[in-house]
Amino acid sequence: MADIVFNAALGRVAYYASLPAANDALIMVPLESSSLVTDAVMRDYDTLSAILAGTSTEQTTIGRKTLTNATVTIDDTNDRVAVDTDDVTWTAPTGNAVGAVVVCYDPDTTTGTDADLIPLTKHDLAWTPDGNDYTLTVSDLYRASSSA
Repeated sequence: MADIVFNAALGRVAYYASLPAANDALIMVPLESSSLVTDAVMRDYDTLSAILAGTSTEQTTIGRKTLTNATVTIDDTNDRVAVDTDDVTWTAPTGNAVGAVVVCYDPDTTTGTDADLIPLTKHDLAWTPDGNDYTLTVSDLYRASSSA
């Protein structure tokens, strides 16, 4: 489950995860562990370009991943909504250590830039790519509940 939800995405993660536009997607962006800002600072960034303009650095050797089979499930029994996607696999990855991944909503995969990508969730991860295939298990990418 998410370590933080970005302020710009509060209340909108389930909507964006439903992929409402024609050419939209959820994009997972790996960030290097050596340069991560604190969660308190990161949650205030409104775009991926703002995240990368700070001290946080994208781990570009392994590359971004487009998340597939996003599902949004409304659970009336437990009064919550859950978002899930398929697991993500990197084949023979190498490079600097990864400290987190950020899931962003890309409203238009055909023409967008990092300034268009809306960060939704950040997930802490301690991983050093060593050339062995790596699968990141995604279970409960995001879950929101209400209390009565």
